[in-house]
Order: sequence, then C-alpha cells, then structure tokens
Amino acid sequence: MKIEIIKKYEAGMQLSMLAKEYDQNPSTIGMILKQNEVIRAASAKCMTVFSSKRSQVHDEMERQLPVWIKDKEMAGDTITEAIISQKDSAIFDDLVYAQAEADTGEETSKQEPSAFKSSRGWFEKFKRRSGIHSVVRHGEAASSDTKAAGAFIKTFDKLTVQEGYSPQQVFTCDKTGIF
Repeated sequence: MKIEIIKKYEAGMQLSMLAKEYDQNPSTIGMILKQNEVIRAASAKCMTVFSSKRSQVHDEMERQLPVWIKDKEMAGDTITEAIISQKDSAIFDDLVYAQAEADTGEETSKQEPSAFKSSRGWFEKFKRRSGIHSVVRHGEAASSDTKAAGAFIKTFDKLTVQEGYSPQQVFTCDKTGIF
C-alpha cells in the first residue's frame, strides 16, 4: 500500500487526496513519502513470499485437541501450556502413524521423534483459530479443592439461616485487604 501511495504521489496526485483515498491522516501520508527510499529498498528485498501449506494431519490434530482440552476441563484436571504441548505432539504422532498404516496396510512402530513441535506462537494462533480463550489454569484456580468448596457452600447456607442473615448481608471478599 505504501508503494502504491508513493507511485500515485509521483504521478501527480495531491497529498490531501491520497489521505482521503486511503483514509489516513495527511501527516501519515507525508511520513510515507519522506521514507520513500527506505520503503522501496525494503519492498525490493521482500519480494519472495513464503507460505506453508498445512497438512491434513495438522488440521485433524487441531480438531481433536480442543475436544481433549474440554474433556480435561470437565474432569477438573489442571491444564497448562506444557501439558497441551505434550498432548498435541502425541495426537500428531498417532495421526501420522495411523496414516502410514493406512497407506501401507502394515503395522508400523512408533520409534521416531515427533515431527511436530508446538511453539508459543503456534499455541497462541491455535487458541485464536479454535476460539479457546482461557486454556491454562494456574495459581489458585489450579490448586483449588472443588469438593471442599461445594461442601462449604452447604455449611455456609446453614450458618446464614441459623444466624438470621439476609442475602443482602452476605458479601464476596475475594482478594481484598485492609488499606
């Protein structure tokens, strides 16, 4: 887009017209025009576009992983990025070996290391692609005793009834302190 702006300016288009056409501030267009040489040099170096096509195994792994994550969340298990990284590699390996067995018709052994290694960038993009927002449980949420919390609710209800407290007199005081 910057190259296009520079070419139109050199062809005689006014700065204010360029700003309106590209819905940019005139000062932004001015900065682009001042950096003309740098922008052209950078675009000349970056003409090669690299793209990686994702295999069907990657797509299938990314379909199965959210299901596994939901199962773990429903079971109340602690899920961390490291655990997910191990599981996605295991799912990927299982899919690769299943595909190899289907292609050859023979049983193969799982002796090679995983061809898939999840990185932090992959994990962030995976969360965006799959719509998972808060996968990792840590801190108090991961170490909480849900059974004890459920039992305390019943105990607390009995206490409020015995002492005659109304619902308006019950407050949540999570992470508060005396100031």
